[in-house]
Amino acid sequence: MKYDFDRVVDRSNNRAAKYDERTKKFGTDKVIPLWIADMDFQTAQPVIDALTARAQEGIWGYTSRPASYFNAICGWQQRRNGWTIDQSLVSWSLGVVPALSALVRLFTPDGSKVLIQTPVYSEFYDVTEAWNRTVVENQLVEKDGRWTIDWADFEAKLPQVSMFLLCSPHNPLGIVWTREELTRMVQLCRKYDVLLVSDEIHSDLIFHGKKHIPTASLSPEAAAQVITCISGTKTFNLAGLQASTTVFPNLRMKQIYDKFWACMDIHRNNAFSLTAMEVAFNEGEEWLEQLLEYISGNFDFIRSYCQAHIPQIRPSLPDATYLVWLDCRQLGLSNDELRRFMIEKAGLGLNEGCSFGRSLSGFMRLNAACPRSVLEQALKQLESAVRAL
Repeated sequence: MKYDFDRVVDRSNNRAAKYDERTKKFGTDKVIPLWIADMDFQTAQPVIDALTARAQEGIWGYTSRPASYFNAICGWQQRRNGWTIDQSLVSWSLGVVPALSALVRLFTPDGSKVLIQTPVYSEFYDVTEAWNRTVVENQLVEKDGRWTIDWADFEAKLPQVSMFLLCSPHNPLGIVWTREELTRMVQLCRKYDVLLVSDEIHSDLIFHGKKHIPTASLSPEAAAQVITCISGTKTFNLAGLQASTTVFPNLRMKQIYDKFWACMDIHRNNAFSLTAMEVAFNEGEEWLEQLLEYISGNFDFIRSYCQAHIPQIRPSLPDATYLVWLDCRQLGLSNDELRRFMIEKAGLGLNEGCSFGRSLSGFMRLNAACPRSVLEQALKQLESAVRAL
């Protein structure tokens, strides 16, 4: 079927945090919300149909997880990424962030250090510091809008840490790491006996001819060094249903992880996430391909609009995710001034760049997963605000 991503869906009545929490986040609800990472698009029709049928059953008791659930997830990884997963090493999780938090808690010593590559998803700080661990930053290096790894710094810091949290593909920079980059990271982690945890939640949202490579699929040595976190929640806009998958290198680690959740009696999907995930991975590919084409068009629109009308704002178009990193340094504003400018003058609710890297100044993150008309209005408001500076 043909999907209409131009259609504006009124989310004011579906308890969307992206909209309902504007006042809490920005101090006003008079902003176009382009912040939290979910999409303003309805999901694939087979998922909607399956959930509608499930709702009409009228009984949603304790829900068993059939073998077909993990078959769907592993089949998807095989088809899309060529990754053959041993299902005996797979665990269900509430979500990727809860999984990351549990992994830090379980597989790093109290008071130890965890390496992250900044700017990066701010929850990497949160899940580390919540358990009395210290963040060590390997700051990515920017030149002419392109960000790369500082390899000397990366290796120098590995002996200090017990875990490396990798964001692959990268949020917020949209980097799709190459085979060579991933291999080098794995080899260095092996050299210094550092456990590598790979957050691959955005691995289905890939553009511009790039190819996602699951870190654990690189080699048997990589598979023995890497824990992988994956989910369909970003892919199919299902974050509110809370489900993800964690893939372990061995049974011992899986058993430790499973026992942690079992002690809190958390071991089942809810009735709707179970249905949604299985159907999405089995029948959602047609929707995804159309979505990727539409979002890619949004990226092109942002680039051309900024070049023509707001040259002071330089968007770094991502090869993955639907999140655009905006270089606003030419505006000459401090982080606090930039935040207030976007809210009060431009009427936009964006994520502050300094939340992804505490030493950063002059960046914002924009969620481009919305109808083109919404994006156009947002950029017009930004243009007007910049002209008035």
